[in-house]
Amino acid sequence: MTALSLVVAAEEHGESSANPLIPAPYDILWSAIIFVIIVVVFMKVLLPKMQAVLDERAEKIEGGLKKAEEAQSEAAAALEEYTAQLTEARAEAARIREDARSEATAIVSDSRTAASDDAKRIVETAHKQIEAERQQAIVSLRAEVGSLATELASRIVGESLADDARQQRIIDGFLDSLEASVNDKQKAEG
Repeated sequence: MTALSLVVAAEEHGESSANPLIPAPYDILWSAIIFVIIVVVFMKVLLPKMQAVLDERAEKIEGGLKKAEEAQSEAAAALEEYTAQLTEARAEAARIREDARSEATAIVSDSRTAASDDAKRIVETAHKQIEAERQQAIVSLRAEVGSLATELASRIVGESLADDARQQRIIDGFLDSLEASVNDKQKAEG
């Protein structure tokens, strides 16, 4: 606008010499009209398109941010669920270990009881067998000792002691007195 005021001032003074740096007034007028047209076109056509592109980008950015927030919240929920499952799995593992320990203790206890029962049964069977063999040995020894004693007594007496009843009575009396003397010795020592 200063150029226009200079042109107007120069004309008022009557200077008609044309300054090559200052355009003619009609050029300024047409330049101003074209400038206004370009500004109006820019404001009506190009600016809304640019605004639409910028709005679209802003929406995409906001949508991306929302998606990121949703993904972050889903990740936090997944992490929380994972942590809960991990805690539950650890508790389950501890319970299984405790169950296994108690089961092992029960198995060991049952095994010890069964082994103890088997050992008692084996010992009782052995005692019974030993007692049976002892009784058999006593019967066998009585028969042998009796026959030897009868033969010896027959030789000493000089007569035959073949009578079974008498022979049995003599043998039983001899063995009873022998057992009594052995028992008396054991009581005296013990």
